[in-house]
Amino acid sequence: MGCNLSKRNNTLEGKIALVTGASRGIGAAISLELAKLGAHVILTSRSVGGLEEVDDSIRSFGGSATISPLDLLDMEKIDHLGALVFDRYKKLDILVGNAGLLGTLGPINHLDPKVWDETLNINLTANWRLIRSFDPLLRQSSAGRAVFITSTAGQLIRPYWGIYAVSKAALQMLVLTYAKEVEKTKIKVNLFNPGGTRTAMRAQAFPGEEPSAVKSPENVAKQIIPLTLEECEAMGEVIRAKN
Repeated sequence: MGCNLSKRNNTLEGKIALVTGASRGIGAAISLELAKLGAHVILTSRSVGGLEEVDDSIRSFGGSATISPLDLLDMEKIDHLGALVFDRYKKLDILVGNAGLLGTLGPINHLDPKVWDETLNINLTANWRLIRSFDPLLRQSSAGRAVFITSTAGQLIRPYWGIYAVSKAALQMLVLTYAKEVEKTKIKVNLFNPGGTRTAMRAQAFPGEEPSAVKSPENVAKQIIPLTLEECEAMGEVIRAKN
């Protein structure tokens, strides 16, 4: 279905948005774009220093944000954050599940169980807990929007990408199942595949790659924004970024 961008209303005034992994990369860029359109952005990440930098950038152009340090491995804190957002705002209009972990690239039979568990918990289970905690708040919005960041790794079978590929493939099924379950509500749920993007994770996976050869986080963020708008009717789609 996609989004008819020619008819979109470029404002998010009065909207409450929450972004995970907001301290750098795509998460920071999408947080800035949301704030520029008038949304109040709840910034979450383990890196308090990074969140403060993003918050300063948002406030520099008159935007509005709240810093909420969050370790996604602490599942109970995700639930607690949901309760705090409800108490303060009574709703959530936009949820961006961006935080992710590459894990270790290597043969499946050699992977450290701790790395396996941590990668699955960040990339999959934490997003399930986000859905579980924030679905009631998205239902309170006049147009709840949820976007989760996926990867080609979840669709393309390649050796040595096992844990990351498994986690992203599972994330896609989780999100698409959730989309089916809420298709009769006002909530719209989609996945966004940014492709090669200039992030710390990309540098970790491809250390010899020239950074200028891939998209900037700012380029990707501008393509995600339409999926957060009330006018966008895309639902249950996996949308890939354009170069």
